[in-house]
Amino acid sequence: MTTVIVLVAAPEGLRGHLTRWMVEVHAGVFVGNPSRRIRDRIWDLLATRIGDGQAILVEPATNEQGWSVRTAGKDRWKPVDFDGLILSARRRNRPNENPPTSR
Repeated sequence: MTTVIVLVAAPEGLRGHLTRWMVEVHAGVFVGNPSRRIRDRIWDLLATRIGDGQAILVEPATNEQGWSVRTAGKDRWKPVDFDGLILSARRRNRPNENPPTSR
């Protein structure tokens, strides 16, 4: 099964590093089929260097959905287990935060 990595507001250099192992199909979206060892090494690098950005990795897993999610960095999106299904939740704005602007 394919591995997908999404980078949001990532520091310079991370996207270039990922292109060694995966194909960037859209800005910040990488698709590939690295081995588990390579995938774990890529994730270690992303998790330590993501800073104020966010990294999301979707990888093969032996569960009902057939995949699992890892996240690192700011909690823009967070995987949530909902009765055995992994769903993505978006962080709510706190009362002292400005609402998101639409473009």
